[in-house]
Amino acid sequence: MKKLLFTFLLLVSVNVFSQKYKITYLKSSNGNLIENQDPIWLFTNANHTLLSTESIRNQKAAFPFEETTMDRSSNSFYQTATLNASEIIATKDSVSLAKQTFEYLNDTKKILGYNCKKAKTIVNSNTIEFWYTDELKVKGSPTVLGQNLGLVLEMVRNGNFVITATKVQKIDALPYFQKVKKIVDGLTYKDLLWKSRFTTINVFKDQIINFSDASKSNDTILRFANGTIAVRKVKIPEIKVGSQIFVDVTEQSNGDAYDRTGSFFIIPTDKATSFLDGLKNGTKTLPIYTNGNGKEYQGVVATENYNPVVELMRFYTPFGVKQYNTLQLKDKTWAENVLYRQDVSDLRTLLSNQEVWIGINIGNYDKGGHKVSANITIHDEEESKVIPTQIVSLFCTNNIMEMAGQEYGTMFSSAKGLEVTFKLDKPMKNCKLRYITTGHGGWENGDEFVPKKNTILLDGKETFSFTPWRQDCGSYRLSNPASGNFPNGLSSSDYSRANWCPGTVTNPIFIDFGNLEAGTHSIQIKIPQGLPEGSSFSSWNVSGVLIGE
Repeated sequence: MKKLLFTFLLLVSVNVFSQKYKITYLKSSNGNLIENQDPIWLFTNANHTLLSTESIRNQKAAFPFEETTMDRSSNSFYQTATLNASEIIATKDSVSLAKQTFEYLNDTKKILGYNCKKAKTIVNSNTIEFWYTDELKVKGSPTVLGQNLGLVLEMVRNGNFVITATKVQKIDALPYFQKVKKIVDGLTYKDLLWKSRFTTINVFKDQIINFSDASKSNDTILRFANGTIAVRKVKIPEIKVGSQIFVDVTEQSNGDAYDRTGSFFIIPTDKATSFLDGLKNGTKTLPIYTNGNGKEYQGVVATENYNPVVELMRFYTPFGVKQYNTLQLKDKTWAENVLYRQDVSDLRTLLSNQEVWIGINIGNYDKGGHKVSANITIHDEEESKVIPTQIVSLFCTNNIMEMAGQEYGTMFSSAKGLEVTFKLDKPMKNCKLRYITTGHGGWENGDEFVPKKNTILLDGKETFSFTPWRQDCGSYRLSNPASGNFPNGLSSSDYSRANWCPGTVTNPIFIDFGNLEAGTHSIQIKIPQGLPEGSSFSSWNVSGVLIGE
């Protein structure tokens, strides 16, 4: 394969037996020329064609970039991707060109003085029209599509996106192609090219989250709460303002059959005490919140010397995905795992150019527990008008340290609910509360299965209220092999819940607070929490961070 490729590349540079051309193309959308575009350059003769761009050929292209070379003697093409300054990959395709089919039409017109004919094809419901000429005795197209029609001088997609030749030049020789050391199959090529377009930070890989005295820390990953929490320090590169940031978690049961609360979170360490101190030294080291209902809640609200965790993503495990796939039902093909993926671009300030403690938790009492992998991906934007933000961590009642004695979020049994006071050293504009809320506990009469209004007050005044509720839980049945079945024909995973379903992410909502002056402010959360029933009780996991300019 390598010998064949290098022989082909040599032919590209030395073939002098046919006329050679360079064609420049520009793109238009809805009749308007696209601004600041990188012109397409096509180099072609009777035997070979190189598809590139002006910036690539002038060595000014940003990584990654692609070039395509056609070998017409074998009706195949090579795609070459320069992933970075030191890595170039290529793949050969001898099938795609032969599979292209076209409808040949009677329409004709002149482009740049050349008589052109028209052909049409449909790709993924897109109608593509080509205007091509045979007068130059060479073939080529501004994309892989249409390479064998003739010399394509105009290509129109759905009538509104146009690639048009603006110049046809005779040249003395075709340019050299990139040297390639790594030949891969087509799928590997696409995968490596796609992954090179963004930065991936692997946080956890096949990490066991279980409940066992045998759970131990190592040099990289710290384990807490009998193994139900894993934490590590991660170096995050600088993230451009306006870039897109995603987190993803892949989960499967390693023994636990039940739906569990999971959290992928940041531990702020910018104050004297942090949640990490509680993990290392016990919940007694965390500040206590009380509201008169007789209970003490550890580490749930911000104080002068402490910031609670910031949840990147709250997710819910399904009933036993993968581990219990042997529980067969007719016409049910169970999922092998669950992927949770969420946009967290609004939390850029907490991540960019920082060394941060990042943790993952799944509350469970099972020795096998769950297996998880977690990543952060950073996707740069070329241009952004987004204004940088400030972020203030305020509260988190999700008892991530449940298996180490952290109290459940039952403070809503009191009329006071949850209240946090915070101080702004300078004014904040366009403030929003990033608010995550889920209700839990009880059986059919518990808050997990009964809609309850959440009311948010800012500085003593009601600002927003809503009833968090999910009615789409039945959509995720195939991720829940161990879900209990009831006489009415429903499974436990089908039932609507207080803003979560087994096997889903709970999305934050953003509550507008407007502009806040410098000084002291308060936020209060009120929820009419249900009363205990025997040994069963209700609780609410709510978390919030303030985001503003």
